[in-house]
Amino acid sequence: MDIDVQKMIFEFIGGLGIFLLGIKYMGEGLQKTAGNRLRDILDKFTSNPFLGVLAGIIVTILIQSSSGTTVLTVGLVNAGFMTLRQAIGVIMGANIGTTVTAFIIGIDLGAYALPIIAVGCFLLFFFKNQKVNNIGQTVFGFGSLFFGLELMSSGMSPLRSLEAFQELTLNMSSNPILGVIIGTLFTVIVQSSSATIGILQGLFSEGAIELKAAVPVLFGDNVGTTITAVLASIGASVAAKRAAYVHVIFNLAGTTVFLVLLGLFTQYVLYLQSSLGLNPEMTIAFAHGSFNLVNTIVQFPFIGALAWIVTKIIPGDDTIVEYKPKHLDPIFIQQSSTLALDQAKSEVIRMGEYAYKGLEETNLYLTTQSQKHSEMAMQIEGALNNLDQRITDYLIELSGESMSELESAKHTALIDSVRDIERIGDHFENIIELIDYKISNKVYLTEQAEEDLNNMFDLTILTVKQAIKALDQMDREEALAVVQKEDEIDKMERTYRKKHIIRMNEGLCSGSAGIVFVDIISNLERIGDHAVNIAEEVLGE
Repeated sequence: MDIDVQKMIFEFIGGLGIFLLGIKYMGEGLQKTAGNRLRDILDKFTSNPFLGVLAGIIVTILIQSSSGTTVLTVGLVNAGFMTLRQAIGVIMGANIGTTVTAFIIGIDLGAYALPIIAVGCFLLFFFKNQKVNNIGQTVFGFGSLFFGLELMSSGMSPLRSLEAFQELTLNMSSNPILGVIIGTLFTVIVQSSSATIGILQGLFSEGAIELKAAVPVLFGDNVGTTITAVLASIGASVAAKRAAYVHVIFNLAGTTVFLVLLGLFTQYVLYLQSSLGLNPEMTIAFAHGSFNLVNTIVQFPFIGALAWIVTKIIPGDDTIVEYKPKHLDPIFIQQSSTLALDQAKSEVIRMGEYAYKGLEETNLYLTTQSQKHSEMAMQIEGALNNLDQRITDYLIELSGESMSELESAKHTALIDSVRDIERIGDHFENIIELIDYKISNKVYLTEQAEEDLNNMFDLTILTVKQAIKALDQMDREEALAVVQKEDEIDKMERTYRKKHIIRMNEGLCSGSAGIVFVDIISNLERIGDHAVNIAEEVLGE
């Protein structure tokens, strides 16, 4: 291989590697410095689409990746923390936030890259304080970003004199769609629009590409970055898939409009360059920023239409588990402890309904081995944990208010019931892990063992359902029936355990099958105990 070509390729791919590492380190450092509260930012600031856009911008600046923000958003939609409309606002904001990297590159600190890396290393290696380490990681990433860019630029500078490359840029100037395709494909390969825009800034500053050819590539970078979210939505809920595809539609629509107005947009960028005296890198940064900002402003009023379109493209009912409480209004705490207790009770009942739904999904996972039932049960378990925390916080806040003796007893009963319902979630999570073990290790259970498990599951689900009903209606008869059923569960557990030992002694079941079976029925028996605890709150015992 010709040494110059080898040097060019090595400098380019090495520079790209260091650049990507720099972005990753800078994003992680910023994330840690911000206290790792990204989920909270997205959770709290998405009550309306406009705040969603702001949250998308902030989080993307913190993690230095619009794909990362979109993947996080898809996860939150999948978990029921966010609606599709809120997610669309965040995705729009992520597109604006990602332009910050291009502006950082436009500052052109390449000459100072190595000293910046040295400062980052110094903060990382010579200080024990975690905050200083986080700042060091950010600074190291910042320096690496510029050092990688310098290497890439030096690797790309000979491209100007390459005839094939000159021909390609000429084709891109006359055929903008080719530029969009190249930008899209390269971003899909590299998985970072910031990297491809950084390369574009390098090429433009070296004079290897004209603005007219560079702008369509920039549009393509925005389309290519959507693939990460699409990949993240595979196997997710219908709403999460919709959120991912909104990102694709949003960027494709923007690219189409801007391609039609390409001449006008290029003139606008040239005007900015001359009037503000921008360097080549900053010119591309302004082009990128303008595209994403205008695209968001134009499409923002059509969030409802975007949601409607994507619902038509991806049809189906979405069974979302709502993580957020629906009844815990803080206003009742000061106004009326009776109303506040009723609110808390409604939320506890809702939590209880999730608990037996989670048990049903766990039973379906055991019988069908279908992953969707496992995922749904784990989502419900996550919702139970979140509701446990929110309801407990609400009830603790309420305990500071004056309550009658009856209200105080109800308050204690609710706190205890919340704990029992949350523990039911922990137990079916244990069962899911046992089923996972059974599937991955090809553990065989006899037909009789499977039938026993299903019988015990049916009785346990019925018992939990009845306990929640008893709590909801404060029905003593239902509560007494729960106590009776729990006795049956205990007897069933003892009987099935003995039967399984006999099967193992006869060589019908392996040792690992024995462990799986016994552990599942043991968890079901513990769920029965928690159901009876809830019933005893109703009986006042």
